[in-house]
Amino acid sequence: MLEVKPRAVAVAPQNHRPTLSLTFACALLAVAASAAPPDLKFLYPAAAQRGTNAAVALGVGDAWPQIWTDSPGIKFTPTPILGTYNVEIAADVAPGPHLVRAWNAEGASAPRAFIVSADPELASIEPNDSPAAAQPIMTLPGTISGRLDKSGDVDCYSVALKQGQTLVAWVEAYVLASPFDGLLRITDQAGRVLAFNHDYRTLDPLLAWTAPQDGTFVVQIMGFAHPPSSSVQLFGSESCVYRLHLTTAPVIRFSMPAMVQAGTKTALRLFGWNLPTPTTEFDATQLTTGCATFPDAFPGTEFIQPLGISAIPELIEPEPSTPETPKPLEVPSAITGRIKAGGEVDRYTFSGMKGKVYDIRITAATLGSPLDAWLRIENPEHKEVSKVDDSKGRDPQVNWPAGIDGVFTVSVGSVTHRGGEDYLYRLSITEPGPEVTGIISAHSATITAGKTADLKVAIKRTNGFKSKLQLIAKNLPPGVSAPAVEVPEKDGEVTLQLTAEATAQPASQPFTLVLKETEGGKEYPVQYWMAATSEDNGVPQGFGELVINSTDQLWLSVIVEAPAG
Repeated sequence: MLEVKPRAVAVAPQNHRPTLSLTFACALLAVAASAAPPDLKFLYPAAAQRGTNAAVALGVGDAWPQIWTDSPGIKFTPTPILGTYNVEIAADVAPGPHLVRAWNAEGASAPRAFIVSADPELASIEPNDSPAAAQPIMTLPGTISGRLDKSGDVDCYSVALKQGQTLVAWVEAYVLASPFDGLLRITDQAGRVLAFNHDYRTLDPLLAWTAPQDGTFVVQIMGFAHPPSSSVQLFGSESCVYRLHLTTAPVIRFSMPAMVQAGTKTALRLFGWNLPTPTTEFDATQLTTGCATFPDAFPGTEFIQPLGISAIPELIEPEPSTPETPKPLEVPSAITGRIKAGGEVDRYTFSGMKGKVYDIRITAATLGSPLDAWLRIENPEHKEVSKVDDSKGRDPQVNWPAGIDGVFTVSVGSVTHRGGEDYLYRLSITEPGPEVTGIISAHSATITAGKTADLKVAIKRTNGFKSKLQLIAKNLPPGVSAPAVEVPEKDGEVTLQLTAEATAQPASQPFTLVLKETEGGKEYPVQYWMAATSEDNGVPQGFGELVINSTDQLWLSVIVEAPAG
């Protein structure tokens, strides 16, 4: 059995200093000062390889704002081409998504993600709008940074495959906040459609297709507007950037168990394509809770999403299993199972205690499973006491209070009455601990010297969180203060007031807000959510999942007004 030693997934660090482009930009700002903060609409390409330089166009309008990044190893320097920057990425920058902001004297843009890749990024070369004009991709695996830049645009890439080879293609666009709902097609060179996919875990598509004979085939990417409009034509704009991944190498879609417990070695059954072995051993003995990916020591293998590392036992549904003999579960624990047939119902039991609250949830759609799951809880008399289909996302979850002591049953089934070998789910049962969150709706604040500005933070306590808290601002520039605010016991909005002295100097920099326990001093960073969902007449809006969903790095601009007269 192959032993796989994991490494932690690189994520954007939480404590940053600004990386500023000073040479060319400062001279330009003196003659092209903006009267408003910049609006960073896109970065194209959306990714570049570490240890290289890349020319990146920024959707920032008609000026050269300065660029802050979350890593000192990523430096944006303006070029003489309007809106284009040279991006220098140090060889030791962690691969993965990093935060970027554009800023000037008036304020800062909302943060966006820029991907640092460990491997080369191929550039999309126009024209490639038809199978006959498809851009050849000579080596696989390959990742293409492209853009659907006009209405009706279809980008085409040709690949040579041998009979029996399985090509796996997937897109990152929605998760980069690109305003289109992508589609993938595979055609022959005459344009006949051989395979098609619209959505996978998110609105971004994934397609796996096996070549029936040797030949050259065309991968097409296109999309409709997101949020949807009344038009049904294919959409494109300068903001419609994407990354298209193409490979015939091993790709892991998910595993059983779907997560592994920290501090253990776990035998994994793998699901995916082109896999050399159906099982492997994952060594998490040196890992803590979070996420991990397979390292370079497991050559050429992609995990569609990071493998989760949990703090609780991770089990696998016994096979064969029957509804008549439900499997008992300890609390806390999780189990990975499958709905193999449309009418199948999997049943589990756990011992509950009166007055305790249990977090019971299914993870399926968010893993990429086609299962649309429902979740049902029955009391010791086998009467239904709760049933959930979707919660905040597509997977069911409930915080359920036990009214009596006893053995309760949790059942899992398919809303659509469909099943199969890949209709996988993870059921977890835990006792949630006390938690508190602070959310701010604004990513930045502006204050004028000699004046004040209010910051409003929504506070929510769950599961009996009782600690007394203060709301505190950190990393403020000289001349700006914000007295700590006592947080009321009742949840709701809390206002922290910034005050800039009359003698405060102009400033533009990141800062943070934290909720701090008055006893013990534990801190909880206040988050700005970059990913958000809402509903308008039943049509989902916004972006429910991004490569970086939230940040605690806010931005403060101090403005000094010119003297009157």
